[in-house]
Amino acid sequence: MKSAKSVKLAGQAGVGEHSSAGGWLLALGIILIAANLRAPITSVGPLIGDIRESLGISGAVAGMITTLPLLAFAFLSPTAAGLARRFGTARVLLLSVILLLAGVVIRSAAGTELLLLGTVILGMAIAVCNVLMPSLIKAGYPERIGMMIGIYTVAMNLSGAVASGVSVPLAAGAGLGWKGALGIWALLAVLAIACWLPQVQAGSKPVQSSGDRKVSDTPRVNVWKSKLAWQIALYMGCQSMLFYVIITWIPDMLETFGMTPEAAGWTLSAMQLVVLPVSFLVPVLAGRMRSQIKLLVVIVAFFLIGILGLLLGGGRLTLLWTLLVGLGAGSSFSLAMMFYGLRSRSAHTAAELSGMSQAVGYLLAAIGPALLGYLHDATGSWTVPLIIMLADSLLVLVFGIGASRDRYIEDEALAKHSA
Repeated sequence: MKSAKSVKLAGQAGVGEHSSAGGWLLALGIILIAANLRAPITSVGPLIGDIRESLGISGAVAGMITTLPLLAFAFLSPTAAGLARRFGTARVLLLSVILLLAGVVIRSAAGTELLLLGTVILGMAIAVCNVLMPSLIKAGYPERIGMMIGIYTVAMNLSGAVASGVSVPLAAGAGLGWKGALGIWALLAVLAIACWLPQVQAGSKPVQSSGDRKVSDTPRVNVWKSKLAWQIALYMGCQSMLFYVIITWIPDMLETFGMTPEAAGWTLSAMQLVVLPVSFLVPVLAGRMRSQIKLLVVIVAFFLIGILGLLLGGGRLTLLWTLLVGLGAGSSFSLAMMFYGLRSRSAHTAAELSGMSQAVGYLLAAIGPALLGYLHDATGSWTVPLIIMLADSLLVLVFGIGASRDRYIEDEALAKHSA
C-alpha cells in the first residue's frame, strides 16, 4: 500500500511526472497546442486578397496581419519563463490557449480594428506557448526529448500546411467567407483547452526532471549574459530570418524563373510537406548525439546548395533547389528547438533560454522579409536578396557550431561564479 506521502506527491507531480494514462494525455495536449501555433497564422496568407477587398485596406495594413504576430513573439517571449515560474507551466499554457481562442474569435468578428486587435492577442498567446513548450517537454519527457520535440514540430508544420491549403476552399467552396475560414480554427483551440484542463486540475508546476541539478548546486543563470545562450539565440535568429523570407518570397522568386502562380503555389506546398519527415528525424538524431555539429553541416548544406541553385537561375532543377531550401528551413528550426533542452540542465533554464532565443529570432524574422523585399524592388532582381540569404546561411553555420558543442549554460555560469 502506498503511503499518504507518496500519494500526495503523485498528485502534485503535474506535468513533470505522470502515469501511463497521464503521459498519453500530456502527449495529446502537446500535439494539440502545437497544432494551434501555426494554423491561425498560415491560414491568413491565401485569404489576404479577400480580406483587403472586403475591408478596403491597403497593402501595408494587410502586411501587418503577418508582421504583428512576429513582433508579439519578439517582445513577449522573454516574459514567458517568469510567468511559468510564478503560476506554473500547465496553468500558463491553459490561459494562453484561452487567450488564443479569444484572439481567433475577435479577429474574425468584423472591421479592421478587430482584425488587428485579434491578431495581436493571438500573437501574444502563441509567443508564450512557443517559449514554454520545449521546457515542458524537457520536464515531462527527460529521456525522450528528441522524439517529443520531433512530434511537436511535425504537428506544428502539418497544421500549418493544412491551414494554408484549406483556407480558400473553406472560404469559397464551403461558403464560410474569409471570416469563417479564419474563425474555424477556434475549434482547434477548444480541443486543446479541453485536453489541458486535466493537466491543471491534476497538479501544479512541473517537478524537476531527473536530469536536472538542484537549484542550490548552481548559481542563478542570467541567459542574457551567457556566451552560449547568445550563440543559440543568434542561430535561432538567422535560421528564423531564412524561414520567413522563404515563406514570404519563394513564390515570387519562382515566378521570375517562369513558373505560373499556380505552379509556384503548389511548389511551396510541396516544400512544406517535404519538411514533415525531417522535422521528426532531426530532433531524434540530435538527441542521440553529444555534439550536433555534423548534423548542422548537413542542414546548412541544404540551404547553400538550394540557394546557390536558385541564384544560378533555377533551370530545370528549380523544384529540387526549392525543396532543398525547405529541408534546410524545417531541419534548422527543429534543431533550434532541441538546443533549448540539450544545452540546459533544468527545465527552468530551458524556458529562459527559449524566451531569449525566440525574442532575438522573431525580431530578426520580422525584419528579414521587408528588408529583402526592399532590396528586390531597389535592384529589380532577386540576385542581391539571394546573396544575402547565402551569407545568412553561413551565419547559421557559424553560430550553430557554437550552439552544437556538448556543454551546458549552467556549467558556464558555475565556472564564472567559481573564478
